[in-house]
Amino acid sequence: MHPPFVIGITGGIGSGKSAVTGKFAARGVPVFDADLVARELVEPGQPALGEIAGAFGTHLLAADGRLDRAALRTAVFGDAAARERLNAILHPRVHARLKALAHAPGPACALVAVPLLAEGIDRYGWLDRILVVDVPREIQIARAMARDGMDRGAAERMLAAQADRAARLAIADDVITNDGPIDALDAIVVRLHARYAALAGR
Repeated sequence: MHPPFVIGITGGIGSGKSAVTGKFAARGVPVFDADLVARELVEPGQPALGEIAGAFGTHLLAADGRLDRAALRTAVFGDAAARERLNAILHPRVHARLKALAHAPGPACALVAVPLLAEGIDRYGWLDRILVVDVPREIQIARAMARDGMDRGAAERMLAAQADRAARLAIADDVITNDGPIDALDAIVVRLHARYAALAGR
């Protein structure tokens, strides 16, 4: 069997990336999510968990040996050096796992969802195509506030911590402008799925 044609998908907070990946998944396209892989890699017994405890302290481990994610977020929030240490532990492992999953024989296409793809694009030269889900900044802020119950200032800080729209659009082969009703995504995904299947040669 041939390895799949691999599409990387990314988008800022509130862009609707999860809605798009869900519609691809409903069409039988495997979706491998960097956030879910990262969670798996810090389960008890995984080497990354030991490295994180060594770098940031065993107080980040709950009584059952699992990572206290809230405590880790507090430890790295606002500390660029701490974030770099954490990224150095996790990102190479996440990248290697995603690459292995995406290239396993299967359907014609596979989707790899990476929220910070623009920030780490140098690692992802193996992607066959990049799809960016894009929305105007004001819609991002409104969606983040509605979804997570945060105030505008918190939403703006979250946006500031990510690559800006221009950086994401600069790496895009395809763009979905997701500023309308969610039903509008159906026809877009059908069209893109057909394009990717054709590019895969199957």
